[in-house]
Amino acid sequence: MRILFGVMLFAASTFAAEESARVIAHGEAVVSVRPDQVRIQVGVVSQAPTAQEAGAQNAKQSSALIADLKQLLGSGAEFQTMNYSVYPNYRTQRDGGKPTIAGYQANNTVEVRLNDVSAAGKVIDAATKSGANQIQGVHFSVRDEQKLRGEALAKAAVQARANAAALASSVGLKVIRLVRVEDGEPPRVIPLRAEMMMAKSADAAQTPVEPGEVQVRATVTVTAEVGP
Repeated sequence: MRILFGVMLFAASTFAAEESARVIAHGEAVVSVRPDQVRIQVGVVSQAPTAQEAGAQNAKQSSALIADLKQLLGSGAEFQTMNYSVYPNYRTQRDGGKPTIAGYQANNTVEVRLNDVSAAGKVIDAATKSGANQIQGVHFSVRDEQKLRGEALAKAAVQARANAAALASSVGLKVIRLVRVEDGEPPRVIPLRAEMMMAKSADAAQTPVEPGEVQVRATVTVTAEVGP
């Protein structure tokens, strides 16, 4: 037992003697690009005395809307149903009695995805003209998000390395090598949601939609070994 104890002391002493000074530094970067994809959610809301009537009216109006948009956009657009629902509308009793069903409402929301971001306003105007009575939002993004994340991470890593060197230099040391590099959090692509004013009449100018820029933020933390 005494021999084992002596070996453990020797190992601990050696580790302490070889332990080097280290600094931890962080880097952050933001990469901005023009979007190359736009997603527009258009919807049809229908109301009727019965659920069957509300659903039938909605189906007819939604089918006409989608057909018109497909004819306008051709193969350059993708369509996906995002939401469909039929639910009762309740009438509240003035005397505090149990609410009664006053009718039914059907809602069908379809997302239109385009690579031509300049066509967003045209799609909105065409949708409202073809029967859409709900525009839930316009979202701009980029198709190759991974490339954008990689650029942001690379820039954040360079900044973190420079910050480590600055910290070491401030106390008369220099970076010998990096012993750890890690991302602070997954890079986040921040899509833009555009706000727009709807055209007031068929003769009004096209609804203006400004795409702006899409941003991705990344943070990197480095641990560096430093010495004289």
